[in-house]
Amino acid sequence: MHRVPTLWKANIIAFISSFCVMVIELIAARLLAPFIGVSLYTWTSIIGVILTGIALGNYLGGKVADRYPSPLVLALVFLAGSILTIAILPLTKIITFAVWFDGLPLMLNFVLKIAFIFFLPAIVLSMVSPLVIKLTLAHLGQTGGVVGTIYAFSTAGAILGTFMTGFYLILWFGTRTVVWLVGCVLILTAILAWFSWKVPGRWKLSPLNLAVWLATLGTVLAFLLVFQTRAAWQESFTKESNYYAIKVINQPDYKILVLDRLVHSYVKPDDPGYLKYDYLRIFAGVAAYMGQENPELRLLHLGGGGYSFPRYMETFYPASTNEVVEIDPAVTEVAHRELGLPADTRIKTYARDARLFLMQRRAAEKYDIVIGDVFNDFSTPYHLTTLEFARLVKVNMTPEGIYLINIIDDGDNGRYMPSFVYTLQQAFRHVYLFTDYEGWTGGLSTFVIGATDQRLDLADYRRFIRESPDKNVLGYPRDEAELAQRLDGRDPILLTDDYVPTDILIAPLIQRR
Repeated sequence: MHRVPTLWKANIIAFISSFCVMVIELIAARLLAPFIGVSLYTWTSIIGVILTGIALGNYLGGKVADRYPSPLVLALVFLAGSILTIAILPLTKIITFAVWFDGLPLMLNFVLKIAFIFFLPAIVLSMVSPLVIKLTLAHLGQTGGVVGTIYAFSTAGAILGTFMTGFYLILWFGTRTVVWLVGCVLILTAILAWFSWKVPGRWKLSPLNLAVWLATLGTVLAFLLVFQTRAAWQESFTKESNYYAIKVINQPDYKILVLDRLVHSYVKPDDPGYLKYDYLRIFAGVAAYMGQENPELRLLHLGGGGYSFPRYMETFYPASTNEVVEIDPAVTEVAHRELGLPADTRIKTYARDARLFLMQRRAAEKYDIVIGDVFNDFSTPYHLTTLEFARLVKVNMTPEGIYLINIIDDGDNGRYMPSFVYTLQQAFRHVYLFTDYEGWTGGLSTFVIGATDQRLDLADYRRFIRESPDKNVLGYPRDEAELAQRLDGRDPILLTDDYVPTDILIAPLIQRR
């Protein structure tokens, strides 16, 4: 009768520890996004660091279990795990702002920063399974069954921690609150571990028992101290979602929308005509030029952000139709609540991935202009850069339609823009590059690429822009011969679903930033 409870308490403790490890791994990317962005390098570093910590933790846990197989050690491991988990919050800001890693290669930079923050918690919490196995085997002689069952429950905890964090916990509580909750759970599990096994003289006044209770009290006090001082070091956000840490910064004359670490929009809630970024004014220029003959333009905006351009089109081109595909409903919610997007707007928003939206779209009407204003850190999400996606966009456009994409790259030496241009050239007959003035924009800058099957009369377009009284109309299209000359020698890559190394192409920009 004693065997089942003994094994079950070991299973529960192993389940909790693995659950917490996976919660930490999943929230790591969200915690780091406002500081180092979200890229292949970020996720690779996180997974590599956590797995290394798990491996080392299992090894050290086995060594400790052989020498000190006691509930006291198990409880202390959980207390240490709680302290290290809470320390993640201040360390994230301290380490990501530190200059110690400047000058290192990008991959090493990311790995070291993430290791300083998450390596120790992964090690300590991964010591639990060997310890509970040792404690359980002290009571049970069935080695294979015990080890297999405990590892099964440990894996089940990791699985549940993954799904709960990714699908629910971040959405319900936000990443920082989840960290605090994990810290609390670990403290409670330490107490559970201490009381789960019989310990002779547990309540006697002895140096050992006094040390245990002082360690527990010290952990709780440290937890409360860090919590009370959180305003001094913890970033505050307008809203957190499963996709972004969303911040709205209030300025005297406008508001700034920041998604993770990238400023996406400058918005005047009461002035839809305010277009801060030149790339938005280039969009406006193309819309104005096409609107001369077709005032009932149909536009698809891939990415909502601050809704600056959809609001502009709705206000100044009331006959136009504007549909927005914004994957994060929290961004749209913030735009309504903070950035002046009216509740009764005629703009129709779809909370969906842009590619999935176009694949599932069955409407007969095609778009005159498709705007690609979708950023994940410095780069466009990779599945929206490929030849297959460009063809999908084309299928949903009118024969005279144009696909406008804004991207960030180094105008002189970058390889991201040339690869994007080269890929679009395989799907469209004509690809133009729009700059904000006649001179070539070098260095790190935002560019607008226009892809269409209808040749633009560049002389007429430039005349229109030059003579327009509208201050929001801007854009100098480079002819295709000049574009080819400028991008010559950059070794462009054809971006396809099978090969799309956008994170590698954009890495030099991330390192410079």
